[in-house]
Amino acid sequence: MSLDYNSLLLAVGFSAACLSLTLFGIWLTARSEKFLLTWAASVLLVVGDVFTYKAYIDKPGPMLGVASFTLLLLGFSTMLGAAHQFTTGRSPLPRIALGANISLAVALPPIVLGYDGLGFMLENFFAALLLFATALEYWKGRAESPVPIIGVTALYSITAVSFVLCAMVPASDGKLVLGHAPSNWAEDLSLVIVIACMTGIGSLSLALNQGRLAQYHRRNALTDPLTGLLNRRALFDMHGDAPVGAFTAVVVFDLDGFKAINDEFGHAAGDEVLRVFARDLAGNLRPADVAARMGGEEFALVLKRTLPETVEATAESIRAAFAARRIETEAGSLICTVSAGFAFGTKEGLSFDKVLSAADKALYAAKRGGRNRVTASALRRVG
Repeated sequence: MSLDYNSLLLAVGFSAACLSLTLFGIWLTARSEKFLLTWAASVLLVVGDVFTYKAYIDKPGPMLGVASFTLLLLGFSTMLGAAHQFTTGRSPLPRIALGANISLAVALPPIVLGYDGLGFMLENFFAALLLFATALEYWKGRAESPVPIIGVTALYSITAVSFVLCAMVPASDGKLVLGHAPSNWAEDLSLVIVIACMTGIGSLSLALNQGRLAQYHRRNALTDPLTGLLNRRALFDMHGDAPVGAFTAVVVFDLDGFKAINDEFGHAAGDEVLRVFARDLAGNLRPADVAARMGGEEFALVLKRTLPETVEATAESIRAAFAARRIETEAGSLICTVSAGFAFGTKEGLSFDKVLSAADKALYAAKRGGRNRVTASALRRVG
């Protein structure tokens, strides 16, 4: 092995170590992103392989060979698990176990038996398979952020191809026993590719994680934490600037006597009532409908491409289902009701504020009329 090769190998090791520390540091600040910890562990295993392989180059032997193979294939298997965890949120362990068990079961016996040439061919072949599988995991999740994820997929695939070359060159020579680490143009090229692609993968993956965190914080800012529905801000972000047409309706719901529920049963019971109603509301949504908690015990529903009779039937169904439900709380069971008012936009288009205000007035009319009922606004749609 030349000095240049050894220098490149050490560069890979130190670069990977820095990436692993960076990933671990980011995980400490965002522990909900568990894939970062898995990925940091995978890179750390690769770092271990680099320095073990360096020792093998200096002094070839079965023990160091087994250690190097194990660290590399386990590291790439863990990398596959991290990719699966990133795209699905599921446990990485099944992918790690599958990749490591199969690759190690095939690649280790030859080097233990003295066929190190065959062992290196198999190690490189399975390393390539694991990297291609990692690229595929990212490819499956490309809808989340297409450009960077496609970039990550491409870089993993390029790295995999470099390992394919490392497997093919000694295979073409047909040497099953080498007695030393492989030394050829493919090995040199692979190190250069690994350094370049690792840098790119690290940068793109960290950018992906930052983008995901930004989306997570925005989603939290637009979601009511108690019910999981959108909040008032989100509703106005979606509809506040657009005119409301003749076939769009806004329904406003308000739980009847909610203050009395809090006073008699406690705020924990009140919270449970709100959660139950939110589930009833969400359960009656069509794909295009939007439900939100406006604040306190008030909720809103926006229905598009609909008719007055459909809106009234939907609101009445929600009202009746909620009134018939016995809600179990720590303070005991209770029955609650809800009142609703709805309004439509016009053919010319009205501001969302105006339609919401008309629905509110219809709601107050339902309250004055005895509660537990649905009332239409005097502001009706123009044909």
